[in-house]
Amino acid sequence: MKRQKSFQNDLTSLYLVATPIGNLNEMTPRAIEVLKQVAVIACEDTRTTYVLLKHFGIETKVISHHAYNEKESANGIVKLLESGQDVALVTDAGYPLISDPGYIVVQEVLSAGFNVIPISGSSAVLNALVASGLVTQPFLFYGFLPSTDKDFTQIVNQLKAYPYTLIFYEAPHRIQKTIARLLPILGDRKAVIARELTKKFEEFLRGKLSELGDIEDELKGEMVLVIEGNIEEKPEIVDLAEINERIQAYVDGGITASEAIKQVAKEAGLNKHELYNAYHNKGEVS
Repeated sequence: MKRQKSFQNDLTSLYLVATPIGNLNEMTPRAIEVLKQVAVIACEDTRTTYVLLKHFGIETKVISHHAYNEKESANGIVKLLESGQDVALVTDAGYPLISDPGYIVVQEVLSAGFNVIPISGSSAVLNALVASGLVTQPFLFYGFLPSTDKDFTQIVNQLKAYPYTLIFYEAPHRIQKTIARLLPILGDRKAVIARELTKKFEEFLRGKLSELGDIEDELKGEMVLVIEGNIEEKPEIVDLAEINERIQAYVDGGITASEAIKQVAKEAGLNKHELYNAYHNKGEVS
């Protein structure tokens, strides 16, 4: 076991800093302070991050860290930490590692024995979930579904039985096709599309999947798709051995098997005819 007391040791740290997903006013004072204090900021797209840093007057050195150089960059970040320099990791918007790069560097930094510290902020997943009107917990966030039909179908079939609210990210040019592919697998569940979160044109479209499939194809902005979990009632599992023991206890008490079956059926909410067959023929109760 490794124990990290983030602010009670002298180790250098990798800070995972959440950044606004649209509205710059949601940048937290703590996030600004951390980005000013660290020696280096590792970012997904330097052009996007420079806009953010300029807005808040942050002049910290910036290096590139994206999906295509993540392994090499992770090694470089570990070397920075080894030299005594704190590093902050940001993505273009939202939380690092949530459908964005960061997992590899976190693993490398932890393996090297340094701190990994989260700095809270905006999250499209949580924003969409809490405003969806659907059950908020438990939920399952998947991210972007595969683009190929085979992989898409395989993944959704794995998810369809979960009674958890399902959350996906989706691009505007794929949303209609995605819903059309989800509908025959999941059924016509309640769902919500959240788009342009925290921006001027923020919008929530709430309805059934069949209704959301008719949205205009000119909708813009990254989208979060929130879908109701599986709410089909599952048949109650009947412990036949326990049922037979209860019937036998009544019989041993002096009443007939027929009366005992009738009594147990009433107590357990079962069909007495099925229970009769199961008791006498050692069949199954459905």
